Parts: sequence; structure tokens; C-alpha cells
Amino acid sequence: MKTNAPKFRASIFAAVVVLGFATSARCQEVSPLIGRWDITMTQGEVEFPAWLEVRKSGSKTLVGSFCGRVGSARPIGKITTDGDSFRFAIPPQWESQEDDFVVEGTLENDMLSGLYVTSDANIPWTAVRAPTLKSKNPVQWGEPIELIDDDELKGWKEVVSGNANHGWVCCDGVLINEKPGQNIATEAVFTDFKLHAEFRYPKGSNSGIYLRGRYEFQIEDSFGEAADSHRIGGIYGHLTPSSNAAKEHDQWQECDIELVGRKVTVHLNGERIIDRAEIPGITGGAIDSHESKPGPIYLQGDHGPIEFRKLTLIPSAKK
Repeated sequence: MKTNAPKFRASIFAAVVVLGFATSARCQEVSPLIGRWDITMTQGEVEFPAWLEVRKSGSKTLVGSFCGRVGSARPIGKITTDGDSFRFAIPPQWESQEDDFVVEGTLENDMLSGLYVTSDANIPWTAVRAPTLKSKNPVQWGEPIELIDDDELKGWKEVVSGNANHGWVCCDGVLINEKPGQNIATEAVFTDFKLHAEFRYPKGSNSGIYLRGRYEFQIEDSFGEAADSHRIGGIYGHLTPSSNAAKEHDQWQECDIELVGRKVTVHLNGERIIDRAEIPGITGGAIDSHESKPGPIYLQGDHGPIEFRKLTLIPSAKK
């Protein structure tokens, strides 16, 4: 029996190509979980924020990052899925729990909901997609605002922290956190802004400036150490500065921060250390996860002593 060899080979080749395209298409399927999510957890009558990013690794594995109430974003090694449900585990960071935390959730109508499982509680949570915060138009800047009054905490309010002390005072135009206590935030809220800050801290101290109350610019006595997102100049756990431009403790230091949407530029002591980098999400200790809303300038007071002699903010102009 004769066979038409060229036509037969062509048919086999075509079948292989079609199968290859089908396999490639399956490998390139995009999970609806992929993206960034702003999470609100509810424990009793208290709400607190968290954040999740889901990414694809290779042809099919989902990985990501998670930031809880405290600490910084930590990696997720693998997210397992079953239909619209998913699950992953993360190791403890600053928490006292020994076992991994487990996050379980379901996707429905482009929203997430689920449980955050700890050793002693199942905490319900919901999540919405994080906004891109991109703007089509260049920012127009308004008039400077001095955030420090001469001798009182005018324009500031305490934010409840785990430390009940009332440590902040204003004396001769210097905002002082004498001992670890409450955090404070401006009563006014802002979207895009430029912030000039002058500060100093004693040996071993630790503080921070939360931009819009959600993204911590880390302040820490880490002179001479390698640059790190958890050390001075970093956006805590997210963005590592190009260098450690800190001075030694007990010296006045300066930083200039410009935040437009998610893009941040930071100068520390005259050196540009972060250049128009995107902040992916909130950091631990954020006031909330509502990234689409304006937020305050929020100063960390529950870690260590610090002084601010200058906090000048230029907001974006109202349209």
C-alpha cells in the first residue's frame, strides 16, 4: 500500500504545532488572583490592614508577598488553588507564634474574602484590588505647610498603639518624642506631596515617617551598615536605598521625600537614595489599607525617642 509521505508528515507537523500552541496557551493562562490586594481584617470591633501580592512563577506556580499588621512584607513560597479557593502559609516574623500563619480565601466578583488562621484565632478578612494610583497629568504644587507649631501639638492627634504612654511634646518649635509611647498623625490628609524633614535620634533608637499613613520611611540608628529596606532611608520591607547616607546618632539629619501616586523619590542628607521607585503596597503599622484615599503624615512613637525640628510639606494643588 502506498502512502503519501509528504502529506502525512505535513499532517503530523500541523498536529504538533496545534498541540504546542494549545499547551502554550494553557501555560500562559492568567489566574484572576494575580495582582495586588488591599486587605481589611476584623477582630472583634477592631479593623486592621494587611496587603497581598500574587505573582506567577514559571508556567503555573503562584507565589507572592504578604504584609500583615506588623513587620514587613514577607515572601509566599507557593499559593495552592482549588477552583476559586486558595491557601498559603507564611512564617512568623516579629510575632511570638511558633507555627506558620495560614491564609485561606475565596475569589468572588473580583473581591477576596477568607480567614487568617493563627494559633489562637481565625480572623476574617476581605480584600479589594489595590489601585494603580497613576495620573495622566503632571502634578501642580501648592503652598508649603509647616506641620510643627511653636509650642503645642496643634494639627496633630494621637493614634492608638500598643504603648499607652503619651510621649510627644512640642517645645521651642521642636517636636519631641521623649520616650516610647503613642504614635501621632496630622489631622490633615494628603494625596501627592513633597516633605522636608529634619530629625535626630539618640544611640540605638528607631522611628519612622508614614507617608499617607501607609508607607513607612524608616528612621533607625544604622550608621555605617549596609543599605537595607529595613534600615534608615528604606521604605520598610519594600524599597532598599541605593546607599546608607545616614549620619551618626545625635546629629541633625535631613530628608526630602516626594510621593506622587506610588512613585517615591528620597534624598537623605543631600544624597538621592531612591529615585522614582514604585511602592507596591502598605507597610506594617499602616493606619489602614485604603490606598485610594488621602492620608496623614504619621510619626512612629512607640519604638524609640526622636526629635523633629522641621516638617515642611508642599501638597499637590487642588484641581
